[in-house]
Amino acid sequence: MAAPAHPPAPGTIRIDSNESVYGPTATAREAAVASMNDAERYPLDGPRVLGDAIARRFDLDPARITCGSGSDDLLARLARVFLRAGDELVYPVHGYQKIPNYAHANDATPVPADDREFTADIDAIIDRLNDRTRMVMLANPDNPTGTFVTGKEIRRLHAALPPSVLLVLDSAYAEYVDTPEYELPDRLVEESDNVVMTRTFSKVFGLAGMRIGWLYGPPRIIDLVTRVGITFPLSAPSLAASLAALEDEEHTRFVVRENAAVREAFVSRLSALGLTVFPSQTNFVLARFAGGAEQARGAQEWLESNGVLPRRLAAGDFADCIRFTIGSAAEMTRTAELLTGFLS
Repeated sequence: MAAPAHPPAPGTIRIDSNESVYGPTATAREAAVASMNDAERYPLDGPRVLGDAIARRFDLDPARITCGSGSDDLLARLARVFLRAGDELVYPVHGYQKIPNYAHANDATPVPADDREFTADIDAIIDRLNDRTRMVMLANPDNPTGTFVTGKEIRRLHAALPPSVLLVLDSAYAEYVDTPEYELPDRLVEESDNVVMTRTFSKVFGLAGMRIGWLYGPPRIIDLVTRVGITFPLSAPSLAASLAALEDEEHTRFVVRENAAVREAFVSRLSALGLTVFPSQTNFVLARFAGGAEQARGAQEWLESNGVLPRRLAAGDFADCIRFTIGSAAEMTRTAELLTGFLS
């Protein structure tokens, strides 16, 4: 899942990294540029300032928020704080593919739990729990599958965990979800002592290049995660851009609305071509090719040769799949046309 080694040529359709094709709001760009007027200064109290703004936007407790260089930074810090040699981290086998690394980096053991058609299986996760389990981690909605677990099932999972096990819920794609069965985990966090939620500005806010993430959890955990972070985890441009992005709610609604419409049209085109498209609550879709890994590899090469960069996950059960980030309507139309030519 590595990014291209060299910058793509101009005009390339980049639908490989789940970025927002719509980018950030104009005010976020302007704020980032303006922050360079004080580039010689450290951004003092960045996590607190941004945490207060996040709390206002989402009606949360600011004492339960800390920020970092993307949610990946915060997930890594959580693992650093809570995992030791011999501990186990349980995760869905086809979930976010970086989760095992968080365990390995701390001499802990990643324990994959079987899923059901690329959707996390709560019973399978519960079955993998034992006295060595220290953490359960899953992205919801998940990546690279796009699938989600209902709020009812997440709460059932939490009820099965002993207080000594931390439940980590990465909600990077939460803004895109439109099903009533989904539940943001913020209330579960507030009701519990062993649940945390991570969020990001890399997706719907269009600030992937700025590296901004935040964590919502019990104050005790927030304190620990903050202590193991660097002194100034947010750059001045990142802080300025994220504060401005939070203010422009209309831009967020626009991105969500456009993504859903383009995704629906693209899924219809792929399904008509005979591809199996897994239900997605995100800004990407995962498609399986009936011709197996060889056909998926051929489709990837054909698309790339025509200036379209999707993401093929070549390992294991993903070998016959390609993940497509949802770009603009024109980009997804072009992608579908190329696939039609390849498959015919």
